[in-house]
Amino acid sequence: DEGLSQDLAQEAFVRMWNNCQDVNPEAAKGYVFRAANNLLLNHYEHQKVVLKFEKQDHKDRSHEDPAYLMEEQQLKEQLEAAISALPEKQREAFLLSRIEKKTYNEIAEMLGISRQAVEKRIYSALDKLRKVSEKIR
Repeated sequence: DEGLSQDLAQEAFVRMWNNCQDVNPEAAKGYVFRAANNLLLNHYEHQKVVLKFEKQDHKDRSHEDPAYLMEEQQLKEQLEAAISALPEKQREAFLLSRIEKKTYNEIAEMLGISRQAVEKRIYSALDKLRKVSEKIR
């Protein structure tokens, strides 16, 4: 997919630019390649999750109450909107942790940040999602 490859390459360069003070100039090329590779792996892992969810969603639900199915769909949409509204760094850490089941150490290594920064991002994301959840109720 040419569009995906261009997007991932651009995102890898953006990440290098945002972290240029921490990247050794001799290692810049390797940093961009590693970032692009991690982004691609994350994309494919996300696609696996999406496909798995779609397969589960298409199971026969004819025996369930239509009102329940509609409420479930609305909650799903609200959750997706709340996650999409998170700042990018928080959303990325949250999805890696909760959807892709990565450990904090794995996330820290993938993003090139400390474990404490990962914890703070995920805690902040959960706090914002809790606040949205309270408003929905």
